[in-house]
Amino acid sequence: MQKATLANYLADFLAVSLYQDYAPNGLQIEGRSEIKKIVTAVSASLEVIQAAIKINADALLVHHGYFWQGEDKTILGIKKARIAALLKEDINLFAFHLPLDCHKELGNNAKLAKILQVSKPKSQTVNQIPNLLWSGSLPKPQSFSQFTNYLEKKFANNVLAVAGSASTIKTIAWCTGAAQNLLANAASLKVDAYISGEISERTYYEAREYNIHYFACGHHATERYGIRALGEHLAAKFALEHQYIEVNNPF
Repeated sequence: MQKATLANYLADFLAVSLYQDYAPNGLQIEGRSEIKKIVTAVSASLEVIQAAIKINADALLVHHGYFWQGEDKTILGIKKARIAALLKEDINLFAFHLPLDCHKELGNNAKLAKILQVSKPKSQTVNQIPNLLWSGSLPKPQSFSQFTNYLEKKFANNVLAVAGSASTIKTIAWCTGAAQNLLANAASLKVDAYISGEISERTYYEAREYNIHYFACGHHATERYGIRALGEHLAAKFALEHQYIEVNNPF
């Protein structure tokens, strides 16, 4: 398919225009016009780019791309190496941040609900970002230690956990990635636990004072699923060849 056709489809499918984001969503680096093989990954690291080159990808689709708000605008060092590698091989780079977190079918938050077998998941708008914070019920109540182990198995990653007050965990809220700042929003939902990817020093005190269990499961680990699902969706819809590249990033 043509690069422009793919770009237009993704902008519409992911409702990019709804989001005021921290980085540009869509085509970030232009490559060849015709796309037959796509690669997906969480982040556009040099390791991922080299893997995409090795398998002759026409386009790389990631959740974490480039040109973030507050980022140095000069193209030096590792940024130069990454961009130069893409340009040399004429590979397109597409990146989708909040639109992929929040998509109600293929987004990271939606996929987490399925992975954890959450019943009746609901999403809500936070800070004018639709479908950012999600909540629902677990298939069965679990203790703090049981749920910690459950999360470590589901995400295949170490979990940093702060104990709240509930003796059993029945209801949870979540937002993937670096969403520890939404802890107060989660606590306002009166759930037993809140899940995200990262933890800050202050998160420990906030979780204890809000009396809510908090679980930091890894930024990468919680955001593997949306971009892979997007690649699978595109492959099925447009008869593209697709490969997901996993990097062993525990953070």
